Amino acid sequence: MRLVIQRVSQAEIKIDEKQHAAIGKGLLILLGISTEDTEEDADKLAKKIPALRIFSDENGQMNLSVSDINGEILIVSQFTLYGDAAKGNRPSFIHAARPEQAIPLYEYFVQKVKLSSSIPVSTGVFGADMKISLTNDGPVTIIMDSKK
Repeated sequence: MRLVIQRVSQAEIKIDEKQHAAIGKGLLILLGISTEDTEEDADKLAKKIPALRIFSDENGQMNLSVSDINGEILIVSQFTLYGDAAKGNRPSFIHAARPEQAIPLYEYFVQKVKLSSSIPVSTGVFGADMKISLTNDGPVTIIMDSKK
């Protein structure tokens, strides 16, 4: 399971030109699920999200979590995180989980994040054509992989 976590001052998802979800200060999480991922991978990463200290304290040090700042979380599925462009010019997605495996794991991960704290969590729509806008704060972007 692979996450791209962005510290944002705001983020929004539009589907068919209508706002589907929006957050203020918090985390935008792009979630990729591989063919090898299990609920254990989701548990491992979901546990870290609320406690990840990437927000600045009064001294400008990254010592605060999204929980500490009363932030929000927006989780978006993104199978292209498992794109492999090592050969040729067109990425291969053979390591990305198919929807029948990925959807239950995506939903499981979202529920685990919701249950791990009282942080408001919004989501995209699995498989939808989404337009995501954000203001990356910092910029701060962290990549996490459950296999590393």
